[in-house]
Amino acid sequence: MDENTKEIKNFLYDIIDADLESGAVKEIHTRFPPEPNGYLHIGHAKAIFINYNAARKYGGKFNLRYDDTNPSKEGDEYVKSIYNDLVWLIGSEPDEVCYGSDYFTECYDFAVKLIKDGKAFVCNLTSEEVSEYRGTLIEPGRKSPYRDRSVDENLMLFEKMKNGEFPDGFCTLRAKIDMSSPNINMRDPVIYRILHVDHHRQGSKWCIYPLYDYAHPIQDALEGITHSMCSIEFENHRPLYEWVVDNIGFEKKPKQREFANLNITYTITSKRFFRRLVETGVVDGWDDPRLPTLCAMRRRGYTPGAIADFIERAGVAKNFSIVDIALMEHCIRDELNSTAQRRIAVLDPIKVVIENYPADKKEFFDVSNNPNDESAGKREVVFTKEIYIDAEDFSTEPPPKFFRLKPDGEVRLMGAYIIKYKSIVLNDDGGIKEIICTADLESGNRSPVDGRKVKGTIHWVSATECIESDVYLYDKLFTAENMSTIPSAEYDKYLNPDSVIVKRNCKLEKALAAAKPGDRFQFMRTGYFCKDTKNKNAYNLIVSLKDSK
Repeated sequence: MDENTKEIKNFLYDIIDADLESGAVKEIHTRFPPEPNGYLHIGHAKAIFINYNAARKYGGKFNLRYDDTNPSKEGDEYVKSIYNDLVWLIGSEPDEVCYGSDYFTECYDFAVKLIKDGKAFVCNLTSEEVSEYRGTLIEPGRKSPYRDRSVDENLMLFEKMKNGEFPDGFCTLRAKIDMSSPNINMRDPVIYRILHVDHHRQGSKWCIYPLYDYAHPIQDALEGITHSMCSIEFENHRPLYEWVVDNIGFEKKPKQREFANLNITYTITSKRFFRRLVETGVVDGWDDPRLPTLCAMRRRGYTPGAIADFIERAGVAKNFSIVDIALMEHCIRDELNSTAQRRIAVLDPIKVVIENYPADKKEFFDVSNNPNDESAGKREVVFTKEIYIDAEDFSTEPPPKFFRLKPDGEVRLMGAYIIKYKSIVLNDDGGIKEIICTADLESGNRSPVDGRKVKGTIHWVSATECIESDVYLYDKLFTAENMSTIPSAEYDKYLNPDSVIVKRNCKLEKALAAAKPGDRFQFMRTGYFCKDTKNKNAYNLIVSLKDSK
């Protein structure tokens, strides 16, 4: 198993163990079948890890198979993004990359077989009429008036469908199963529809396309998939999956089993809604760091290891549950606490002039790159007469227990001198232009010689030896904790207006000039940040230093 993945113990392994013990299967073969009509999100990560880890645990194979059977919504952009995200997540390439469209000929031939066996028919009911005839959960459906067409007539009509002789919606091919079945999915489901749309790989070769419930079990069987593990919404589709496999006559039959979706507080995983946010400019593309898409999480600074850790801790079950987003934040925070190098960044800079420090002097203080990792070593930070501190570290009217810079107070500059407030210089508008202080030049990076205690310590950067950068502070995209209870039509009402706050012209220590896009750091006393991969002069907040709860 790759170091970026973690084994997830779950009930699905019990099923696989039993199948191996009984001899039902000899080698495990799994797959991840995304539809290339959007970008992968955190919910897909769960499905990927379940299938990938199962294959690796049992020494089997893992396929990426694109479910590209609906060309009206699919495209190469999504194909490429899915592949890149999956490889980034698992740390390796899948054993095979397949496409549902690779099997269009076989799907068509099997449909012909079903017609010849009297198990499929061409139906001229409209989609509205099909729904009406299907019945309800408490009432059986009614048979289509076209259900008893002869085999020859069905073959002739299906051939004309394939040859493009009918317009979209003129007719469909339906499986002939049971209109009185308590499972609505078994009430003569549509398995082929007419769609005069070019396919991103097949071009104009086809104008009829198989539906997922029909194509998916065929694809699984042809690829030798042993265990088709998918999310819980497909549980009621399993009888149809098995009907297709049985009636086509596959000798080696894949087994479909389901697990609960990954639900996270303050989060949704709707590709349709994400697409609308992108198209309307509410977010900065599919990789906007506020989205739970994998490319957005990567841009924000999340790692495959932290995502795998989160999936493992969240667990795998069949019942609905919702996981606190704080758990996901804890996983990345826990990893970065050990691995991220420390740097100093002042997000709301205010200038401090050290009155008794020479104007032409530069001094260097050693600070640790990571106190949790001695091998990370130390670096030098420059101290000069003028420095920047964060505006929140100064107050002329401090509240009780304010252990930072204030009138008649002293504060320690992290790793350097103790300074004492003297006065302030105001701008014409009444705002603070600069703070005048004096430094205890004997304090250096050590305790005061007279033994006095200074409680507060604040971070700082040299005003002349720093760089500027924008910093993006991200918060939850939604304001409602349990978005699963919110109708999709009302999602917009719960968008967080403060989901991103941009800090312009922040002052960062000069060592960050060497940072590369994607590098992660702890900005001391603030949080963990990642250098943006799109805006090269910006940093994204990954997670705060402490759980807000």
